[in-house]
Amino acid sequence: MKLDGKIPEGPLDQKWTKYKNSVRLVNPSNKRNIEVIVVGTGLAGSSAAASLAEMGYKVKAFCFQDSPRRAHSIAAQGGINAAKNYMNDGDSTYRLFYDTIKGGDYRAREANVHRLAEVSASIIDQCVAQGVPFARDYGGLLDNRSFGGTQVSRTFYAKGQTGQQLLLGAYSALSRQIGKGSVKLYNRHEMMDLVVVDGKARGIIARNMITGEIESHSGHAVVLCTGGYGNVFFLSTNAMGSNVTAAWRAHRRGAAFANACFTQIHPTCIPVSGDHQSKLTLMSESLRNDGRIWVPLHKEDAEAIRAKKLKPTDLPEERRDYYLERRYPAFGNLVPRDVASRAAKERCDAGYGVNATGEAVYLDFASAIMRYGKTAATVQGVHNATEDQIRELGTKVVEGKYGNLFQMYEQIVAENPYKTPMMIYPAVHYTMGGLWVDYELMTTVTGCYACGEANFSDHGANRLGASALMQGLADGYFVLPYTIGNYLADEISTGAISTKTPEFVEAEKAVRERLEGLFKTTGTETVDTYHKKLGKIIWDYCGMARNKQGLEFAISEIRKIREEFYKNVKVPGGMTGVNTELEKATRVADFIELGELMCLDALERNESCGGHFREEYQTEEGEALRVDETFSYVAAWEFTGDPSAPKMNKEDLIYENIKVQQRSYK
Repeated sequence: MKLDGKIPEGPLDQKWTKYKNSVRLVNPSNKRNIEVIVVGTGLAGSSAAASLAEMGYKVKAFCFQDSPRRAHSIAAQGGINAAKNYMNDGDSTYRLFYDTIKGGDYRAREANVHRLAEVSASIIDQCVAQGVPFARDYGGLLDNRSFGGTQVSRTFYAKGQTGQQLLLGAYSALSRQIGKGSVKLYNRHEMMDLVVVDGKARGIIARNMITGEIESHSGHAVVLCTGGYGNVFFLSTNAMGSNVTAAWRAHRRGAAFANACFTQIHPTCIPVSGDHQSKLTLMSESLRNDGRIWVPLHKEDAEAIRAKKLKPTDLPEERRDYYLERRYPAFGNLVPRDVASRAAKERCDAGYGVNATGEAVYLDFASAIMRYGKTAATVQGVHNATEDQIRELGTKVVEGKYGNLFQMYEQIVAENPYKTPMMIYPAVHYTMGGLWVDYELMTTVTGCYACGEANFSDHGANRLGASALMQGLADGYFVLPYTIGNYLADEISTGAISTKTPEFVEAEKAVRERLEGLFKTTGTETVDTYHKKLGKIIWDYCGMARNKQGLEFAISEIRKIREEFYKNVKVPGGMTGVNTELEKATRVADFIELGELMCLDALERNESCGGHFREEYQTEEGEALRVDETFSYVAAWEFTGDPSAPKMNKEDLIYENIKVQQRSYK
């Protein structure tokens, strides 16, 4: 497999402009004869489908939800980054580019990241024009707040519902095109395979999740906007339906899968409470703007808190360890996610955890409430305000900023976070790995593109907060609409693509046989049984910390799970009609194969970088230790027919515009 990034020549800050000025175009009358399939209708998918349809292409959009509005993008809370420098704090396109490269621990492609930073400002303009209700300051101007890994405020937000508001904007654009007949929406349809004809992606096989019918759909290009694979861990902050099947099926058809072991553990999530849980809940990173993270300074206090003999509010300041502020004074509580997550794990592993399981730290807003309260009292002319008055005023300010997040926390935990510190612990949230794509967002299968979290391109080994929404909308609104034309310019004479060709017939037959095979076992175990087993193994051995011995053990165990799954899984019901267990079974089968690749990828990368922390490779202070001379590359894995024997291909990462150095947030 040859990896060609197709990176334009010239200075970094001129590459995208040069590309746009020279890329081939498709005549408007020819666009009407070209069909594009878009799989997934979250931020990347909805924006891509709407934009392509607006340009004149015929678009088929597929989602397994009942409405595009239920895509997991809706769950994003904190905000979206853009280099507009509204706060006049020194932000710039270059600084956003640099922060993203550094935050990803120098494992992302320079050209793609700089393009992302360039188009970020246009995303905000686009969304404001759509009516997205971004937060505004007292004067009516768009407001910003800070996220981890930066020293500027560049995050635009809509309270704690930014993903929902952005998705509604993209959905409105998509709905307009559906209403015009330019987009045909296939909801409750799940992609089961990619169809490749003469080396080109020519369509998909989809299952109608209502009738159970297996359908063939053709197009001149296929765009996968199907999100990440965090649910391989079973417990994650992802929606229950989020899966890797579309991307994995493309991988099996020839699309390289890149940096599979680069997964993100988010530091501020509600801790696991027991074996009964099926998912976890995120607490937005924006809370780290005002919340201070701490554990008891003394183990005996932590033990007393776990035993319910001591309340956190009873501990005076001198008996608290604000460990992020202590270890990273320059960034404090706003260090990148991988750094904050490992620091929390280190404190809890050392015996300072504060919940019953010992796996939680505090996120405390008492200082922020008093600080905001004093300012509010001054503004309102309340002189000699009492402590209770200041606290009341401050609580209202914090409620205005984070009210829905506090409300959600209280409903789940049954504690008032205005009065008692939140308990948080890291959890799986995002995946930086994904389908390998070139500068044009095309995979190694000609005509098959991947956008948003489904690809690997922009975040390296660790994504900075508020950059997922930025990438999804950048790809859909401002990148793919340019780059896809370079390929489709050669398709204007192709004509309609038939679904009666041997390739479609064979692919449809293979899907039927795969699904029917899941009903032929005589086993008694549920799909969830195997998903939980898989998730625990990957969390324990390929989660926040990995080592050679653990990864080798995980690989052997996952192979046993795969063998056992196909012998003993019990899938009730049949092929026709709604069958949620069948849906889960196909997804878990792909997760099992992916899980093995994740461990193989982590085993091959003998270094620590970003979210990939190999315990054998760390500094004396416990920080990630990269090995740039050996591992400054993208690992793009090729499917060989055997899930246990993938072939690794390398794309060297070349940095010409920044100095690669050990990350420091101290």
